[in-house]
Amino acid sequence: MILKVTNAEYVKDYILALTFNNGEVRKFDFSTVFNEGICKKLQDITYFKHFSLDPFSVDWNDEIGFAPEFLYENAMQS
Repeated sequence: MILKVTNAEYVKDYILALTFNNGEVRKFDFSTVFNEGICKKLQDITYFKHFSLDPFSVDWNDEIGFAPEFLYENAMQS
C-alpha cells in the first residue's frame, strides 16, 4: 500500500493531526523541521495554518511538502 495523508487538521502551535489512508491518526510537530532551508517559511504561523492536501501529503503553496512516510514515521500516535 502506498501511504497517503487523507486529512490534516490544525491542533495548536505548529502541530497538525494527520490522518493516513491506513486509518491511523498521528500528530506531527513541524517546529522540529522548520529551521532548515525553505522550511523556515513555516515559522510564520499565518503561513503555517494555510496548508492544503495534495494527492499524497500536506502542502504549503506548492512550495513545501513532506513525504507521507516521513510524517508517519516521525509523528506521535494520537
